Amino acid sequence: MTCWYEGPLAAFDTETTGVDVETDRIVSAAIVVQDTPGGRARATRWLVDPGVPIPEEATRIHGLTEDQLHRTGRWPAPVMEEIGRELADLTAAGRPLVVMNAPFDLTLLDRELRRHRASSLPHYLGSRPMCVLDPRVLDKHLDRYRKGRRTLTDLCAQYEVELTDAHDAAADALAALEVVRAVGRRFAARLERLSPAELHALQAVWHAAQARGLQAWFTRNGTPEAVDPAWPLRPELPAAA
Repeated sequence: MTCWYEGPLAAFDTETTGVDVETDRIVSAAIVVQDTPGGRARATRWLVDPGVPIPEEATRIHGLTEDQLHRTGRWPAPVMEEIGRELADLTAAGRPLVVMNAPFDLTLLDRELRRHRASSLPHYLGSRPMCVLDPRVLDKHLDRYRKGRRTLTDLCAQYEVELTDAHDAAADALAALEVVRAVGRRFAARLERLSPAELHALQAVWHAAQARGLQAWFTRNGTPEAVDPAWPLRPELPAAA
């Protein structure tokens, strides 16, 4: 029987105007689908004119300028509709979805759907539960005592995955997918008996524990930053009174 990390996978990634999931916007996105390890990866790409200024610091990361997005990007509403439907189709087909740091990308997408489609990511998915594989959560749990950062670039180096054109949404999605396959192989004794659905449930628990640990570290060091334990999607903030 084929283990999940040797079977069909998909991956989702975004590039954005910043790091606040409640206020920042998607400027590019990609969904990559791969049926077998080493097989041809099929990528669907979107370029978005978000209708807001693009900070210079964001452009320095992903290389997308405000002028470029005005000229070649599409309006957000139809793009978010297409992404939501594509993720719903993948979920309906039972294909696990790799998302690096899932609470960021999936929450940002959810907020964009609410903003431009008066809907939400759960609404698009319907009654079908999403099955997410987050390389950051998996690596941090399975190799928890390793020192150093755990960005996608770091994980690619750790698991010997080639990452070309970093901060291109399609390139990052494919790299995250390959990292998840590599994590599965390295920790096969601990993962091969788990189904993707079981692993999804476990990652929610692992991420919450990781968030509590990071929050405790921030508290000890006098850092006021709050760490959200929700995974893979943060709940909607209550409306202001």
